[in-house]
Amino acid sequence: MTSLICTLQDHRDDVNWCAFSGELFATCSGDKTLRVYNSRDFSELPFSPLSGHGYGVHCCCFSPCGQFLASCSTDATTMVWSTVTGEIEFVLEHPGRSPVRICAFSPDSAHLVSGASDGSLALWDFPSKQLRRTGAVNDTTMVACSFSPCSQVFMTGSTYGDLRLWDLDMNQLHVEKNAHDLGVTCCTFAPSILSGGQVVQFCLASCGQDSLLKIWAITKFTSGGSKMRLLHTLRGQSAPVLSCAFSSDGQLLVSGSVDKTVTVYDAKNAVLLYTLNQHERYVTACCCSPTSPLIATGSMDKTVNIWRLEDGCSERGGKSLPEGSDRTSSEGRSSASRSKLLVSDWSEGDVAAWLEEEGLQGLVDKFRANNIDGTELLGLTKETLTSELHIESVGLRSKLLRKVQDLKSDSVCSGIPDEFLCPITRELMREPVIAADGYSYEREAINGWIGTKNRSSPMTNLPLLTTLLTPNHTLKMAIGRWKTNH
Repeated sequence: MTSLICTLQDHRDDVNWCAFSGELFATCSGDKTLRVYNSRDFSELPFSPLSGHGYGVHCCCFSPCGQFLASCSTDATTMVWSTVTGEIEFVLEHPGRSPVRICAFSPDSAHLVSGASDGSLALWDFPSKQLRRTGAVNDTTMVACSFSPCSQVFMTGSTYGDLRLWDLDMNQLHVEKNAHDLGVTCCTFAPSILSGGQVVQFCLASCGQDSLLKIWAITKFTSGGSKMRLLHTLRGQSAPVLSCAFSSDGQLLVSGSVDKTVTVYDAKNAVLLYTLNQHERYVTACCCSPTSPLIATGSMDKTVNIWRLEDGCSERGGKSLPEGSDRTSSEGRSSASRSKLLVSDWSEGDVAAWLEEEGLQGLVDKFRANNIDGTELLGLTKETLTSELHIESVGLRSKLLRKVQDLKSDSVCSGIPDEFLCPITRELMREPVIAADGYSYEREAINGWIGTKNRSSPMTNLPLLTTLLTPNHTLKMAIGRWKTNH
């Protein structure tokens, strides 16, 4: 059986990807940030969140040694972060400056590959941080990539629906056209290698817009040839399948879908074991811990769920989450009723509960004595904290004001209709304009995009026929009405 042991609610936009290392767990989001947690108790690390990308972050992955975390973004870069300090170690700019949708490390840490919206691939020599090879598939977007366990080949998947096997010289060893109707969304190699005689065989899972999860056998011959054979087609979900991942021993296969479900299969026998129903919107990401019987799932509902698998998964000597450590993240422990209120509607009790959740228990009595409710909380300044509440510690005042500022940001972002958010910045638009691709953007954001992206559409990646921008007065008025009511 499975049990939900933890819900993280720290991101302010869709969760796009999640990844485990031996000691850490990372997530990334359309809110431009990555968040990093201790994988033992899922407490967020002091340097988290990681903020460096200019636009939404599509994918993140740990290096096999766990010392680095890579992330890629619409800003056309792949950033590599230190998992010790949280600092940016270096930035890899994708050739052609197209939005980067996917990145993956080779198991031997020698290479990092990134794929972009224009169908291009970049293979980086990781130790030297140098670009080694480039490749491309025209008229498509690269959205999936996974290295084989031997690190010598990797598979890519695109919105065109094909799966392509590449070697390290960017030669295409095999092309499986129409692997998924309407497009591939994710692909991942199982961790084991099956070898015998003159052949080496791998297992690959892929999923797509056709609502299917498929398991393939990839055979690579010592003579240089390759072939790909479909083993199983899994139909446990009723809508496009957006993500898939093998357990560390290859026994289980997990997938997330537009139908809001997570499925867990016996990978060898292609048998559905569990269907998990917890997310409120599309399940966009899933991954398995390499050291514990845990899986993580991320969603467009901005949450990440951590599940414990009670059986069917080898722990490999690792540590499982202690039974008494079930928790939610610091921003996720507020009551359901309070989370549905605007902060300005909070009672004094709501404010006190929030202070305790944020580790500011020492201020609860002082706030209660001064009748600080939600409206008063949002109006706090450095001066009022000093002169009226008599909080003498500069560090404590600064920490509280940062928390209040985060609360204000959350309040602004929470519940905003998606059509009111700029597709580039994912922020509430102030001056919406219509571009030649028919989409509405924040004027400043689309002007900046046009100036650096060779006049391509941020949404379709096709050339913009004109750079003329038309004010969207109707949308601006709708946003104004929404702000007045909220």
